[in-house]
Amino acid sequence: MDLLNSTVAISASALRAERIRIDTVATNLANAHTTQTAEGGPYRRKTVLFAARALDELGELVDDFGAAMRRLGVDVVGIVEDPTPARMVFDPGHPDADDRGYVAYPNVDPIIEMVDLQAATRAYEANIQVVNATRRMSDAALSIIG
Repeated sequence: MDLLNSTVAISASALRAERIRIDTVATNLANAHTTQTAEGGPYRRKTVLFAARALDELGELVDDFGAAMRRLGVDVVGIVEDPTPARMVFDPGHPDADDRGYVAYPNVDPIIEMVDLQAATRAYEANIQVVNATRRMSDAALSIIG
């Protein structure tokens, strides 16, 4: 059962990470036209950084397989701003226009955000399938034993 619990734990960490990614994409889309933020200037697109949790040493795998498996998974190591510059649009009537009549709009491209949202959604669904398959295998194993 340790392997089954470990598999669910790994998928659960991925589900948490993908949920954060989906929330970040939603925030980007919601602020796609925000020209002024509390920090000043236009909203900056944010991206999520993932890191794999790996085994410290190969020896751990041999010594205690279950404990080693529980340490595997994915972590969100940060949410960072995209360094690409703001999109400058000529709109002299806009209240945030500079002296030349240009407005700095966020560096958010809705098409990129929608692709990122779809990828995150697919990864989330795939991890749900892993959890469901693990549950079915556990149920089958229990029916064989019992």
